[in-house]
Amino acid sequence: MQKKNIILLAIAVNAYSNHAYAQHSDNKEGRDVVDGKALQEVVVTATGTGHLLKNVPVQTEVISRKMIESYGGKSIEDILEGLTASFSFNEGDMGSKVQLGGLGNNYILILIDGKRIHGDNGGENDLGLIDPHDIERIEIVKGAQSALYGSDAMAGVVNIITKKHNTEGLLLENTTRYGRFNDVRQHNGLGVRIGKVQAYTGFQLQHNDGWQNTSREYAEGHVLTDSRNKTVNKFTNWQLSERLAYSPLKDLDLYAAGSFYRKIINRPTNGNYASCDVYTYDLLYRNASASIGGKLFTNRKKKDYVSLDIDWNKHAYYYHYTSKTYEDAYIDGELEHGVPFFSGQERLQADQQRMMAMLKGVFHLPYSNTLNVGAEYRYDYLKAPMRTADGSADDNTSAIYAQDEFNAFSWLNITAGARLVDNSKYGLYLTPKISAMASWGDFRFRLGWSQGFKSPTVKELYYRYLHVMGSTTFFNMGNTSLKPQTNNYLSASIEYRNDIFTFSVTGYLNKLNDMITLVNVPVDELPKDVTTGYLGDGSGKVTARRYMNMENAKTYGVDVNMAYNITKELTLTANYSYLDTKANMYDTDHNRMKKVVIDGMAHHKWNASFIYGHRFCAAYRLGINLSTRGSSKRYYENNGNGKHFQIWRINTTHDFGKVNAPLSYKVEMGIDNILNYKDTTMHPYHLGTTTGGTTVYASFAVKFNKGKKLTNHYYKQNKNNNNEED
Repeated sequence: MQKKNIILLAIAVNAYSNHAYAQHSDNKEGRDVVDGKALQEVVVTATGTGHLLKNVPVQTEVISRKMIESYGGKSIEDILEGLTASFSFNEGDMGSKVQLGGLGNNYILILIDGKRIHGDNGGENDLGLIDPHDIERIEIVKGAQSALYGSDAMAGVVNIITKKHNTEGLLLENTTRYGRFNDVRQHNGLGVRIGKVQAYTGFQLQHNDGWQNTSREYAEGHVLTDSRNKTVNKFTNWQLSERLAYSPLKDLDLYAAGSFYRKIINRPTNGNYASCDVYTYDLLYRNASASIGGKLFTNRKKKDYVSLDIDWNKHAYYYHYTSKTYEDAYIDGELEHGVPFFSGQERLQADQQRMMAMLKGVFHLPYSNTLNVGAEYRYDYLKAPMRTADGSADDNTSAIYAQDEFNAFSWLNITAGARLVDNSKYGLYLTPKISAMASWGDFRFRLGWSQGFKSPTVKELYYRYLHVMGSTTFFNMGNTSLKPQTNNYLSASIEYRNDIFTFSVTGYLNKLNDMITLVNVPVDELPKDVTTGYLGDGSGKVTARRYMNMENAKTYGVDVNMAYNITKELTLTANYSYLDTKANMYDTDHNRMKKVVIDGMAHHKWNASFIYGHRFCAAYRLGINLSTRGSSKRYYENNGNGKHFQIWRINTTHDFGKVNAPLSYKVEMGIDNILNYKDTTMHPYHLGTTTGGTTVYASFAVKFNKGKKLTNHYYKQNKNNNNEED
């Protein structure tokens, strides 16, 4: 993409952010108003049913739309790392290396409106699939604390709730943001609602030229000073999505949705340099999705319903060659060495497809019971001609679950449930959970215990690939003898919440059994086609690794969250997370197990924001957010530890136009990393953060929303229906 074709100015918005109650809307108090009364945020992720945030049975952390807009983050990684203290990110070519509570991508379930995100190539989710301008709020439930979610939820669940539109007629919106390193974030939306039919078309584009914090690199036993390796590589991605909704009957809602996503990552390509990370190909991704579903209300007053969702997702990963390259390839079923591939050609590396069907029912029963039951089926298919022994592999899992919320007394809620999983390879497994919440005035006391089950992924079982890290090349192998992973999660919290002040402390312990990780193995133990086709003569220049089950691991820590509305226009928020981890790792030098920390762990992480908002007149509102985030040292077993860091940023928002006016404009300007901190550790050693230094950015947004406002009754009904989608 040529720089001259990239649009420069961009947008955002802001106003006063009430983090303590996580409320949202465009009225001057910063809250939704129905019949003149401010409404608290309704959250759904923990139980699958709607609860006011202060009364949700399982501890839930919420990032509201107002907080997101006030902070001005350019991506979901930026938002999560800046507004919670529990997450860490290291952006890589394959996706975002995210960590929550000491555990990485494979243990974190990321949802969009209750549906799993797809795209875990290399175990790293591509969070570029998420358009930050489409986010209404983010709900975070830590640990495997709900029977509603199965595999991938051992560290927690992140549910991204998208915006819903409550206007009959036409909606047009455009947001354009530009910053340093030619960083462009573009969002466009077209919404139409006529009677029982609603349609919304969305487009997003993200581009960055990448940056290099240092040209020093350790490779082949020497320190190079002219490395072409970048800290973050140049990339461009775009996504087109469509959602149609239709309500043929009063108690029946139907929908159909689909999307197409494309991303290309440009890698260093100059063979005259000795850098180990110079390539003859770029990385290309093509994702697609399609889904249909519906919800039938059996008792709309009590919000009882039955829903069915069917989803298909495709994540395809290619090499896009930039110069002539000789590689091994299968020709007519036979492995051929030194096959030429030319500039402009594409070659499939992995095509991951997933089909899911989800049936769910929510029923309000006598004696203060709410029952949530469901059944799921999931089929995973992997096509990887050069990365699996047979060219492809698959797996399927079925599950049924039941969860009951029982209000034993006005001050006591007990939520208990279980999930029965049937995996095609590993058979049946039952995971129970139970939690309790006691209320006393503005205080809430919560206890929880749960078990989790995670069968090995298709990639951990069958996938094989080369991974270059500095002067070392690793060959990573799947293992069909792996055992499933299980865990026990314990948590306890105390929370105080009122209109002015919110404070919570949560302690947790997560114990994992049979944790899966890569372990060094002798090259001569690998299959013959691997040593011949990938490793040549096995001369020892390549380190072979296989996925193996370790004995156990555990993570434990404390999270502290605080929000204080100092005045009507000034809010202070602060978050802190303490974490420790212990795991077993096989020591090949001494042929025994040794105790280690989990890679990427930092004992201390924190962030804080001072938020100011004031409406000077009917047509102008100013918002200012001064924030900081930081981390102590990040620990790694190999290639050094990541340095500690502290980063400051300021974001200002300027809202032009009267509240609820058909046409409005919003301007955002800010400075990220005010003190110009950069981690200049040489490649390929670990970084504490990949930030490229001080970044000045600006954005511009225009929104046209012309149509008839839905009645309060209809809006409340739709709001509740949307919020109760899991």
